[in-house]
Amino acid sequence: MKGSLSPLHWEAVQGLERFTLLFPLWTLLAALLSLLQPGLFSWVAGPVIVWSLALIMLGMGLGLSPADFRRAMLPPRAALIGVGAQFLVMPSLAALLAWTLQLEPPLAVGLILVGCCPGGTASNVVALIARADVALSVVMTSLSTLLAVVVTPLLASALAGRYVPVNGWTLLVNVLQVVLIPVTVGVVIKQGLPRLAARVQPVMPPLAVVAIALIVAGIVGSQREVLLRQGAVLVLATALLHGGGFLLGFLLPALMGEPRAVRRTISIEVGMQNSGLAVVLARSGGFASPLTALPGAISAVMHSLLGSLLAALWRRRP
Repeated sequence: MKGSLSPLHWEAVQGLERFTLLFPLWTLLAALLSLLQPGLFSWVAGPVIVWSLALIMLGMGLGLSPADFRRAMLPPRAALIGVGAQFLVMPSLAALLAWTLQLEPPLAVGLILVGCCPGGTASNVVALIARADVALSVVMTSLSTLLAVVVTPLLASALAGRYVPVNGWTLLVNVLQVVLIPVTVGVVIKQGLPRLAARVQPVMPPLAVVAIALIVAGIVGSQREVLLRQGAVLVLATALLHGGGFLLGFLLPALMGEPRAVRRTISIEVGMQNSGLAVVLARSGGFASPLTALPGAISAVMHSLLGSLLAALWRRRP
């Protein structure tokens, strides 16, 4: 790639990459700033959050092609193990933690929504740092995102319905709007206008980082009082959820004899959720309490920090 770019453009691309790799820092700083100055991010709400997530999904689509799916699905064993673990481990673990920690109903539903969401786009960056299988990571994120159109509403209805009424149809419509359509548009642009996609794609990851940081800041600021009062239990819940996801995501493929790179990839994919989607579904999925979005905001910070630490550890052990 370097040979096809001028030195100035190459430096710009490298700068964007360095900015993207520091995404846990930006997310944490945004959350802390929002705690100190909650009014600063009061504009990040409603349509802003929805369109921010749609932008992230569009960026994912711009980086994908049908060939990517074919390459990682032949043979499909590793991808299927990973996606299966994604939708078995995290929803079950989230429901168990919500019950064990006796979370308030809106917070319990919010944690379960996080667990029922697909893998997050940040996992692809973490897989790169951790010397895992990046192609497999991208395909697993994409497959779980596409399956989430049906699976996430079904799982959320089944697991969260004991706390509050869950409208599965509303969730389904929201997932279609903010996931499937933007990803499809991105893939179509890459196939039909490859030069445009190639120019825009390097900018999308840092934009996604900014979007996630803003979503987290907006939710943290709007629910500051509750977070200060119950922040400890939410931090514990999300730490156990994502930590358990990383651990079980590594052990399950190990028991099935998968190589180390695959084990690392599945661990990262299972442990890192699309917390932004959980926030959007909490805000627009027919839930009465705004507190439902708070676990998703805390989750975005937690899985980013844990994933980055794990990637740094694994990078030292090729």
